[in-house]
Amino acid sequence: MHGIILVELHQYVKQRLGKAAWGEILKAAGLDNRVYFALDTYPDAEVAPLATAIAQRMGLELPLLLEEFGEFITPDLLRMYGSLLNPEWRTLDVIENTEVTIHRVVRMRERNARPPELVCKRRNPGHVIVTYRSERRLCAIAKGIARGLARHFNEAIEIQELFCMLHAASACEIHVRVRKPGTPSSRPVL
Repeated sequence: MHGIILVELHQYVKQRLGKAAWGEILKAAGLDNRVYFALDTYPDAEVAPLATAIAQRMGLELPLLLEEFGEFITPDLLRMYGSLLNPEWRTLDVIENTEVTIHRVVRMRERNARPPELVCKRRNPGHVIVTYRSERRLCAIAKGIARGLARHFNEAIEIQELFCMLHAASACEIHVRVRKPGTPSSRPVL
């Protein structure tokens, strides 16, 4: 796991639960006194116990916590990688181009980095289908990032996950649609 995600998780805990909570989370996860640095890489096996400990402490289901975390990290991701984005892009454009812009650069800069593989297909100007693959199976974070992008661009979106790796699918299929202002939601929002 790329260190920036773990550093952001620490920031998330501090903001939501207070400064002292991080040490308690580390202890509950069996990672006493662990320190994370943004530019380092850490074992993937450390993410699940951390996320589980945070979810339990907050009284949230794990997928909801991960989605909320994805939304939380979006502003920092935009600050870090915003220079790679076309200034005319909006929510769906950023999602559609994440693999060829941001993930490509992350892989070039960090040999051990393994961001999820995203294959995107633009159905129409207001709908993109994301096929998400990752050994980590953290599609909830991806959905949260989509929500964070929509918030950044002041757009309303609907997210529908038709297939999920957490339910025995070989990949997650996530549909993201931008709703026009004033249009009521016609699909379940995840």
